[in-house]
Amino acid sequence: MTTPQRELLADYGRRLLTDRLTTGTGGNLSVALRPEGLIAITPSGISYNEIKATDISLLDFDGRQLEGCPPSSEWHLHLAIYRARPEINAVVHTHSRFATTFALLHEPLPACHYLIGVAQSKEIRVAPYATFGTEELARKTVAALGQNDRCILMANHGLLAVGEDLSEAYNTALYIEEVAELYYRARSLGTPVLLSDAEMDEALIRFRSYGYKPETDDAK
Repeated sequence: MTTPQRELLADYGRRLLTDRLTTGTGGNLSVALRPEGLIAITPSGISYNEIKATDISLLDFDGRQLEGCPPSSEWHLHLAIYRARPEINAVVHTHSRFATTFALLHEPLPACHYLIGVAQSKEIRVAPYATFGTEELARKTVAALGQNDRCILMANHGLLAVGEDLSEAYNTALYIEEVAELYYRARSLGTPVLLSDAEMDEALIRFRSYGYKPETDDAK
């Protein structure tokens, strides 16, 4: 039952490279398989172009490795998010260039473009720095992410996006990187004009009904 999810993670790992959201073996992705009580996460130190489905690490919710290669060094972070946010089933962590540029400056991404709303917030805030792969980093990042946001910058590190599934989390990471690049380029030419709270409120309302959402049995 877990094989399709492991194959999906391997596929999205390759997309990290083609979409220029990371280089080498940087970044990591995971999905929570809550009915099975498992987390599937990309392995540590293997090139995304070489990762096979069987390399994807399977952990339980106590952090014990059950199958696959040793997990990403950031498994503490992924596990902490799944414990804190029961509605979240996917985590995407990138070292994308433009978002990470603002993470180095400890500057949030403001409402320079309505696409900020894909993260269900009006700005992308910055989580405090901690050493990579530590429980301290997990605690600080989860606390900064809070109970509603879907994306955050990690100081001197990168970007973190979460979602109800892997597609949502990945697309959030991709769109916020695009916004970061636009904001960087606009600042190089002048002072970007930011959207107002009211304009962002309207954008957030629009995003709630944006795209196809399949009917559930309850909604029929």
